[in-house]
Amino acid sequence: MHWRCWCVSWVGTSGYDASSNIFHEADEISTVILYEYPFNERIRTYLRLEHLFRRLGELVDREGPTDHHYAITTIFEIMDVGSRADLKTDVLKDLEKQKHVLNGYRGNPAISESVLDKVTGQLEICFLALSNLPGKVGQSLTENDWLMSIRSRVGIPGGTCEFDLPAYYAWQQLPAAMRQQDLQRWVAPLVPLAESIRVLLRLLRDSGAPQKVVAPAGQYQQTLPQGRTFQLLRLRIDPALGLIPEISGNRLMVSVRLMRHEGDDRLHASSDNSAFELTLCA
Repeated sequence: MHWRCWCVSWVGTSGYDASSNIFHEADEISTVILYEYPFNERIRTYLRLEHLFRRLGELVDREGPTDHHYAITTIFEIMDVGSRADLKTDVLKDLEKQKHVLNGYRGNPAISESVLDKVTGQLEICFLALSNLPGKVGQSLTENDWLMSIRSRVGIPGGTCEFDLPAYYAWQQLPAAMRQQDLQRWVAPLVPLAESIRVLLRLLRDSGAPQKVVAPAGQYQQTLPQGRTFQLLRLRIDPALGLIPEISGNRLMVSVRLMRHEGDDRLHASSDNSAFELTLCA
């Protein structure tokens, strides 16, 4: 991996600013479709949280009451995922581990010390911000009785109608700017986790080297080298091929089966020799 190039590009785009909306990590501009497959439950949880944080950022920026309703339900989803007892501990351990790994590159003449300081500084800021949050992720929001009254009803079909929650209905009639201000206040306790997940996933994604591969008759398998523990598979494929990858994997092997939609709206195995890009991230 070209650490110097990575450090320069990463620091330039990842400054942590609690006042900014860090939920809008720019997606890579590409003409291909990117699929990601986690190899363990921890990375699976990180990807789910990233997905929810991105959705939350988009919904908060909109102005419609319906958008803000789903922003609130997304906050509840993040709280549900974040309520796992060891999540916060896992994230803190990963931040500390990454800082230790990067510090191991000090003294390498190919790596800028000043850039390395900035990257490790980002990790330290994330670590301190997250460790200073009391209890589980979003625990402070559970003390908001008004929010919790909504949370108790969102799982019921139509359970947030005006006759069920008149106070919530009245809030939805407020000007968009006032609703957005409330949403930003409720989102604030989640920002340290969002930023930590963003940084960790970016480090993980940048650890892999892409390779072009071909799936003969729509099937591809690769034996993984012993002694390395991969955490994430990234697959890029041209949408013009009309193919959908079904990915499976473990510590020994990865397998990709390419499928396509037919006229009956079902997925059928492709028998074509098709190329795609594969990246294994450790």
